[in-house]
Amino acid sequence: MIPTLEWTPEGVRFLDQTRLPLEETYVLATSYQQVAEVITTMVVRGAPAIGVSAAMGLALGVKTSHATNVSALAAEFETMCRTLAATRPTAVNLFWAIERMKRRFTEEAARTGATPNSIRTALIAEALRMYDEDIAACRRMGSHGAALLPRSGGVLTHCNAGALATCGYGSALGVIRSAVEQGHQIHVYADETRPFLQGARLTAWELMHDGIPTTVLCDNMAASLMRQGKIQAVIVGADRIAANGDVANKIGTYTVAVLAKENGIPFYVAAPISTIDFACPDGSKIPIEQRSVREVTHIAGKQMTPDGVSIENPAFDVTPAKYVTGIITERGIARAPYEESLHSLASTETKVEV
Repeated sequence: MIPTLEWTPEGVRFLDQTRLPLEETYVLATSYQQVAEVITTMVVRGAPAIGVSAAMGLALGVKTSHATNVSALAAEFETMCRTLAATRPTAVNLFWAIERMKRRFTEEAARTGATPNSIRTALIAEALRMYDEDIAACRRMGSHGAALLPRSGGVLTHCNAGALATCGYGSALGVIRSAVEQGHQIHVYADETRPFLQGARLTAWELMHDGIPTTVLCDNMAASLMRQGKIQAVIVGADRIAANGDVANKIGTYTVAVLAKENGIPFYVAAPISTIDFACPDGSKIPIEQRSVREVTHIAGKQMTPDGVSIENPAFDVTPAKYVTGIITERGIARAPYEESLHSLASTETKVEV
């Protein structure tokens, strides 16, 4: 299991994804502010991992607080929540995790005899529970989705939706892993995913780590490979899914989805139920993070663009639901109409296909 993040007695330990694939180094966050910085700078990234990181950040903040009564701790906790909520605007798992930790804080604080120490114990346990749940959810997604992938052939993915984007196993790559474990002969084509190169740096490193055949391709090569018949399916992750099935994922995903539709190739999204934002009616309401222009102007510290040129760097785009063949969750597979199927899956813990 690739150790994306880990709770330790000293703090939260993160695999530094900004240094992969050439350096496997770790960052230890000993305060909630440092966890927020780790999320913002993409030392850790991927919606499910961001959510659990925020939960651990809140648990760490409460653990290290010097508050001597519940009221003082509650005031500090609100500041912690605001700080972590400001790190990445698109990944809805972040806000889901913060709200879950708020509920746990409120429940424990309302208990007769509650103390700062009892709240600390409850929040640490809740964060660790969320960590375990995420890995279990990824494995269930893999089990549900494996049969959708070809018994043999090429599968294209965009960005990194693997163990590195979760607490372990992965969402989209978890489906690929599960299919390989079941005997599928899959060759993965990984878009390099400009401008931050998560596909080239992270997905390729992960899959090679597991011995799964992988080819990295430039983002503008996908159409040509599809036309040549080298791609039998596309599978990606998601940072937020609207109630109607519109999907926000790494910039360039929309392009891949349109190309897949044109070439008659199924396009699947793998994401936990916590990634679905039922308060968001459609993709037009999803906030899109704008990141530093330096990610576009520079590669490995070397400037690639003329001084003064205008730069666009949205981190995500939105793929309309009409291009999505199916959404794979830990509770089953949703298909159009997504307004009905996603709500049906969210309302039950059973593993059913809708």
